[in-house]
Amino acid sequence: MTEIKMGKNEFYIEESNEIIARIQFIPSGKDVNGRNLIIVNHTVVYEGHNGRGLGKELVNKIAGYARDENLYIIPVCPYAKSVLESKEEYQGVLAN
Repeated sequence: MTEIKMGKNEFYIEESNEIIARIQFIPSGKDVNGRNLIIVNHTVVYEGHNGRGLGKELVNKIAGYARDENLYIIPVCPYAKSVLESKEEYQGVLAN
């Protein structure tokens, strides 16, 4: 399993001290129901590291983080949005 590290408003994966993939989010206050929101605005796997499932691992990590921290995700990143909306297991963390 890949080690995923947390930075400021992001999770990332390093290899040989170089970031090879990241997912970024923006804390976004509360919705009308008082739920804490984050906007997932960017996911990237850098060239040469595609096809290893790193993007999905990062989406899974941020979904787990949202569950643990009682946050709800607004996915504006097209990749994160497609992964989060396609799996039943992520429905509970989507802001809708």
